[in-house]
This record gives sequence, structure tokens and C-alpha cells, in this order.
Amino acid sequence: MKRKSLRLTAALGVFLVVLVALALAAGDKYTVKVPGGLAFSEFRGYEGWQTISLSRNEKVVAAILGNPAMIDAYKAGFPGNGKPAPDGAKMAKIHWAPKPNEFFKEATVPGKLVNVDFMVKDSKRFADGGGWGYAVFDYDAASDSFKPGTLAGTPPQGNDARCGVACHQLAKARDYVFTDYGQR
Repeated sequence: MKRKSLRLTAALGVFLVVLVALALAAGDKYTVKVPGGLAFSEFRGYEGWQTISLSRNEKVVAAILGNPAMIDAYKAGFPGNGKPAPDGAKMAKIHWAPKPNEFFKEATVPGKLVNVDFMVKDSKRFADGGGWGYAVFDYDAASDSFKPGTLAGTPPQGNDARCGVACHQLAKARDYVFTDYGQR
């Protein structure tokens, strides 16, 4: 009888460990990837990157962040200096639904998270897209997880590493980057 109870306890323990591991893996944003190879994990630590600029429209408010290589390029005069961003430069754009500030109703602040967009400069890997790879990851509040953006998203996105190529053609003369570095 003790053996049966011990086996049952061990089996239950293994089941619970597997269940917890699966739950943790499901919520890990760094495991998600878009077709074409761009993964959320390539942008690990983006939450701590320096702010490049802000953006806002009626649907979203956004913070545009850059990794140290991108910030260094901006400080060196990018894009006005005519030099392309270096390989390894990365940008993140975090979109939230806008909401009025609780204390100053005229001020807009981030509300619910909508999605996160990423760009990475890798002229070999993304030679056919001006050297940039793109990804959009939509946030699902119900599961507290991210998934690759789709054509049904806001803004509509193809969900591969080339999703931003057509849109960013407008900024080809600026190495495909729309955003200016806000004066400090």
C-alpha cells in the first residue's frame, strides 16, 4: 500500500512540475517568433533601452526605443549624416491604447498594451529589405502573452520578418527609418 501511495505521489508531483513548466513557457514572451526568423528573444532587454522619440495618433500612443548601437548612430547624426545605421542597431516601438491622465485629463498616457514592433539592422540577413528585419507582436491581455501580428491587427501586418519593408520604403533615403531623435 505504501508503494502505491508513493508512486501516486511521485506521479502527481511530476505532473504538477510539467504543468507549471508548460504554463511558464506559454507566458514567456521570449519564445515567440515570426516566420522568416525574427524572434522576440533578439530584443531581450528592450524595456530598458533609451527613448528615441514618442508618437501618437487617435488609436495608439507609442514610445520608440533604441539599443545602444542605434542611440550611438543617432548621436553621430543619423539619419541626416547620410550614413546608414550600423548592423546590430535595433529599435522597439511599444503601442498602448491612449487614455487620459487620472489627474490631468488633458494629458494622454499609456493605457492597455496593444503590441510591440521591432526593427533590426542586419544587412546580410535582410539584404532584400534594405538591411532591416521587422516584426510585430500583438499583445493578448487574456493570456498575458504575445503572438505575431496579422493582417487583422492594428496596424495590419504581414507576420514575417519582411512585414515592414513596403511601409518603410517611404523612408528609403533615411535608411528606412521614420523616427528622428528628439532633442535633449
